[in-house]
Amino acid sequence: MEIASPTNQYVKDCAKLLQKKYRSQSGKFLIEGYKTIKEAYDYGIKIERIFVDKEYLSKYEFAQDLIIETNSTVIKKISSTESPPEAVAIGQQKKYSSELFKTLNKVILLENIKDSGNLGTIIRSAVAFGCDGIVLYGDCTDLYNPKCVRSSVGNLWKLPIIEIDSFDILNSIFANYSRIATLPRSTNFLKTFKLNTPALLMFGSEADGLSEELINYSTDSLKIEMNKNVESLNLASSATIIMYELFV
Repeated sequence: MEIASPTNQYVKDCAKLLQKKYRSQSGKFLIEGYKTIKEAYDYGIKIERIFVDKEYLSKYEFAQDLIIETNSTVIKKISSTESPPEAVAIGQQKKYSSELFKTLNKVILLENIKDSGNLGTIIRSAVAFGCDGIVLYGDCTDLYNPKCVRSSVGNLWKLPIIEIDSFDILNSIFANYSRIATLPRSTNFLKTFKLNTPALLMFGSEADGLSEELINYSTDSLKIEMNKNVESLNLASSATIIMYELFV
């Protein structure tokens, strides 16, 4: 199949996936660039179509039946970046049951995280350091935001991720877990902290930290030892350091 016009109806429908509303309604999302598309394909993500700039067709022979031959103008229409990639794919979102999380050993919770780049980076680190699953709690950025997909660098679909907005549901899953709050005022240092599993490691938002609700819900707390000249670390950096120390 070949589509050369950015006004083609299918192209316009795909461009709607740049908006959260249409991603939620359709259960689809955009995958940009060769590396991420290949990772998704190899990992079994259901891919509907791949728009490929004609100059790069030979690289996508692995998914020949899914290819739409096109040009940079069409790619730009459905891409979230200023410099469009060579290809953009339309994939099906992966969904997981909350019941699965009752069987997991090392889980992190991110409360009210707003930065898609931070979320993608944390997902990448979580896969690297043996996290079993991620809970997005409260009002979080969209997991399938193109920036998050890019920042996760092909790791978004490699571990289960669920969204929870109810404390009752959260407690029904993690009541019997060790629940560790990451707090700057904690008296427990990461360097000497002993993790008891199954564990839920809880991180607050970039701006506000953990809510009182989750602080009160925690069974323990910890903080990272830092130079006194530095007030705090970026959320993704903090989560990466703590997961490396506790999970590896």
